Amino acid sequence: MSAIYRSEAGEREILRRYREVLDAWPVPAERVRLPTREGETFVLVSGPEDAPPVVLLHGSGANGSTWAGDVASWSRNLRVHAVDMVGEPGLSAPSRPALDSDAVALWLDDVMEGLGLSRAAFVGMSLGGWTALDHAIRRPGRVERLALVCPGGIGRQTPLRLAAALVWSPFGRWGRRRSVRAVLGLHAPEHTPVVDEVTATFRAFLPRTERLPVFSDADLRGLETPMFVVVGGRDRMFDSARTARRVREHVPHATVTVLPDAGHALMGQGPAVLDFLRAG
Repeated sequence: MSAIYRSEAGEREILRRYREVLDAWPVPAERVRLPTREGETFVLVSGPEDAPPVVLLHGSGANGSTWAGDVASWSRNLRVHAVDMVGEPGLSAPSRPALDSDAVALWLDDVMEGLGLSRAAFVGMSLGGWTALDHAIRRPGRVERLALVCPGGIGRQTPLRLAAALVWSPFGRWGRRRSVRAVLGLHAPEHTPVVDEVTATFRAFLPRTERLPVFSDADLRGLETPMFVVVGGRDRMFDSARTARRVREHVPHATVTVLPDAGHALMGQGPAVLDFLRAG
């Protein structure tokens, strides 16, 4: 059993569900396994080989299935690389490179080299948003465009808000589902499948617990790449108001959208992200 899971049975069940998603992937895709300094990294590649490349980085407790609803439209005119981040419940190695160093950027260097990409657009969500932003700061020549959905690393994490949302977790399956809805901000009936999947995943998966490093004002001011940022006004994970304020102040060329009634999980942002990616 990998150290990132609570049990072998839980690990098997998470990966079984993920493989079902991969088997039902809505477009033809190549399954690539790359050697990296952090261990093998799994990437799902879709779209025309000669199309502009985009690298997708999901959030904590997730995997490439994050993008299943968007890949059909995105891959019509883009070469889409959905990366399973290491240390997360996907098909990549369980390694967790230190966030307060260049280790994550070095891992992503290996991924880019393995994919034959010298430069690409990046889309990152939450922890994946932090990873994409870290790469843009450390490797500015490799990031063509940068789309960040509820990203970490700009507004600080808000543990008290998160703790309040998790208060129901000890009360069985009902309590866990209620807490997940509160954390993600997904309360509508149509969001139930997503809530159920996240609830099942975190029952078996042990997420990273260290705080994400916050990028400095100078780091943000150094960003010259086109940038799109969307946050939820009721995000319980990050201070989204500060995220929006800091980006507007230090990255004036960025497009920033605040969805006032949304939480951490921002559903339906695929078309806006695609418009941004194709603008270049």
